[in-house]
Amino acid sequence: MDILGWVIIILLFAVGMAGAIYPILPGALAIYAAFFVYGWFFTFQDFGFFFWTIQTLIVAALFIADHAVSAWGVKRFGGTKASIIGSTIGIIFGPFVIPAFGIVLGPFIGAILGELMVGTSVQQSFKAGWGAVVGLFTSVIVKFLLQLLMIILFVIWIWML
Repeated sequence: MDILGWVIIILLFAVGMAGAIYPILPGALAIYAAFFVYGWFFTFQDFGFFFWTIQTLIVAALFIADHAVSAWGVKRFGGTKASIIGSTIGIIFGPFVIPAFGIVLGPFIGAILGELMVGTSVQQSFKAGWGAVVGLFTSVIVKFLLQLLMIILFVIWIWML
């Protein structure tokens, strides 16, 4: 049973880290679920109030940063609420419509279309689209680092404390 527990935990960590890149996957929640799997297969005794508080704060920061950093990228490049909404729609549907490149093209095209729909110039629309891509990549880096921190804290917690 120990091997099964570790396999599930590692799979959840892998899904979690992949979720930093592919928004359709439940990134931080998969990593958080791995902690419960560890508790069910081994023990919850290793985790106290401090562990759960830190991990929950990181998950909350991830959700806030995910949307805030993406919106920051669009705003930084002169985008409006329309391009933020368009880029959000694009990141959700892009990977399904354009499988290989939709993760990047989706927010880019969505931001451009959002700006064009509210009457923004083509040049400014493309600038907002570029901001959506910058926001996406910045968001991926932030999510990757925070999720990696969650895993590192877990490993330290169970082996060092």
